[in-house]
Amino acid sequence: MKRILFLALICLVSAGFAAAQITTITQDVLGAHLNYGRGCAACHAPHSGVYGNGNAKTADPTSGDTALWGEDVSSLYGQTILTGGGGFSETLPTSMNATTPDVGGLLTCLSCHDGNYATGAMMKNKVYETLPNTYGTLNTIPTLLGNDGTTVGNYLNDHPVGLAASVGCGGQYDWDCTISGGKMLMNGPNSSLFVTNYGFFVNLGTYNNQPVVMCTTCHNQHLMNVVKVTAAKSGLPAGNYATMFFIRAPYNPADQVAGSNQTAQFCRQCHGGESNEMNGSTMGTVF
Repeated sequence: MKRILFLALICLVSAGFAAAQITTITQDVLGAHLNYGRGCAACHAPHSGVYGNGNAKTADPTSGDTALWGEDVSSLYGQTILTGGGGFSETLPTSMNATTPDVGGLLTCLSCHDGNYATGAMMKNKVYETLPNTYGTLNTIPTLLGNDGTTVGNYLNDHPVGLAASVGCGGQYDWDCTISGGKMLMNGPNSSLFVTNYGFFVNLGTYNNQPVVMCTTCHNQHLMNVVKVTAAKSGLPAGNYATMFFIRAPYNPADQVAGSNQTAQFCRQCHGGESNEMNGSTMGTVF
């Protein structure tokens, strides 16, 4: 009888855990990228590329050849930015037809999120999402990488990104993972346990057979407020989880649960040296 009650209690707790995490989103999942009703056409022009979105005739006429991109990125071509305190230098592609991952993973994002070289389609006004009260009262847009309130052209206070921003395995600050074909395989004892405890949702690019960080590594530009968790990505209960800021994983910096570590867990996908598993802790993920 005691065993039956104990098993029933475990099932009840597990069910409560799953129910607490899985959510139903009632807003459009494209969120801020609806762009006040323009939706998909704000970035992708079904016809004529940048010209189809009303850009000047001086714009690059070939941009629409890649993903029907409808924003003018020509002012970004060949520009060099320094991120992560200056330790990571990225020279942007000189064409949308380049075959490197920084075309779709960085260059296209900066056509709206740069604010320095590319100002024609830059974000304006205020943030779209309701910020958690823990963020204070600042309500200006935090995602203009080259014009964020400091010196115009300053990218040093942004996360490392680009072809030089590679992720490694086996080092002091890395997971016990392996790299094969430019892919990061979470197959070590601790890294595989982390996938069970949280998951591996990031989408790393590949350059010179090394995984590299792009904007799209952490952000899914098509889903602002929800992420679908499946057994292929995580050991968490399968379902739709709430997220913010287009983050690719369950993410809620406003979580009021004592001891919640879900935002830290997101960062630990690449920063394994700071994880619980690599430091002898049995803590999993607390929502």
